[in-house]
Amino acid sequence: MTTETSRWIKSSYSDNGGDCIEWAPHVASATGTVPVRDSKDPSGPVLDFPVRSFASFVAGVKAGEFGTV
Repeated sequence: MTTETSRWIKSSYSDNGGDCIEWAPHVASATGTVPVRDSKDPSGPVLDFPVRSFASFVAGVKAGEFGTV
């Protein structure tokens, strides 16, 4: 599956106009990896994370484990 045809979703924090990421959840359910890219550079590199690792990261962000930005 190519990421060019993926349905990308922006971070829920993208309303601030700052640096944002996008991810393609349908790819995650199909492949077991979560593709992530910079929303300002859609043709740039894509990082693939194992679903469990990405879920742990998101849980940590929601719990405030990384502080505030």
